[in-house]
Amino acid sequence: MQRGDVAHLDRLARRIDAAGPVAFIDPLAQNLLSTSQALGLGAPDKWAYTKDVVTLFNGIWDPYAENRVGIMNASEKPAELYWQHPTWVGYPATAGMELTWWAPGLLASGAPVVQWRMEWYDAAGKLFFTSSTPNVTVPIVRTAPEKSAYVRPAIRFDGTRLGEWAMGESMLCLGDVSAALVAGERPHGEGTPAYSITGYSHAATAGDGAFRDISLDLVEVT
Repeated sequence: MQRGDVAHLDRLARRIDAAGPVAFIDPLAQNLLSTSQALGLGAPDKWAYTKDVVTLFNGIWDPYAENRVGIMNASEKPAELYWQHPTWVGYPATAGMELTWWAPGLLASGAPVVQWRMEWYDAAGKLFFTSSTPNVTVPIVRTAPEKSAYVRPAIRFDGTRLGEWAMGESMLCLGDVSAALVAGERPHGEGTPAYSITGYSHAATAGDGAFRDISLDLVEVT
């Protein structure tokens, strides 16, 4: 591993810039949402929503219960539903990372979705930009802007249409996989857990002082 990469890992392992935990994004992960969140199941604390307009039903009763989204009070103000990360303000992201966001389950249920949204937050957890599209028939694909540390996927509904709908499947994916999703692919959620670094050590690579060998363990923080 080259010195620049070693220095970055060293700062993380020694908690020089912050106490942690750290994020690790598997480049082969197909859906960054948690398994139950991607299926729309279980405890409703995996989502946030516009109070007094949007409501979640049913999931509180069982971890495998289907969540339903309701608009119970007609409102002209934005009616929004947000997918929450269990540790951070959003899902880990870095500038230049391309991401695809879609919630076809709600579309299939007939929910009045009018906009896909991706909220971008900096390392301090401050919202600085929002990407959106009114074309809800296809996924939204965006590249993380400069300063990005987290992204929070969201939906905006037509708040004047009352009713309730099954949440169903959703996916936040690395890269542009919009064509595959529209064609019917539905990757299950693999999650992006928070980790603590333990067992850290490093030493010069034999025969080449320009490189170093790194050893560390990632322990999931629950």
